[in-house]
Amino acid sequence: MVSSSKKSKKSVETTDLKKEGRFLILHNDNFNTFDYVINTLCEVCNHNEAQAEQCAMITHYKGKCDIKRGTLDDLTVLKNILLERKLSVTID
Repeated sequence: MVSSSKKSKKSVETTDLKKEGRFLILHNDNFNTFDYVINTLCEVCNHNEAQAEQCAMITHYKGKCDIKRGTLDDLTVLKNILLERKLSVTID
């Protein structure tokens, strides 16, 4: 049998994971240039240039890349801005 302190700790961990466990995913679109994607990630997601470049390259070669982790509310704001800028993004 599991003690109540272990149950409550697991419940808190699960709740924290639900709050912070979402990912904003950038999908390859074969439309936007590398420079445009890199500049947009720097402006919207506060990536530095190297991080944004890596995300753009991963997206190009793998088809998608996790570009941000956070709460659904925070990621939804970023997603909407990126969609307005014509990037293909989803929240997972």
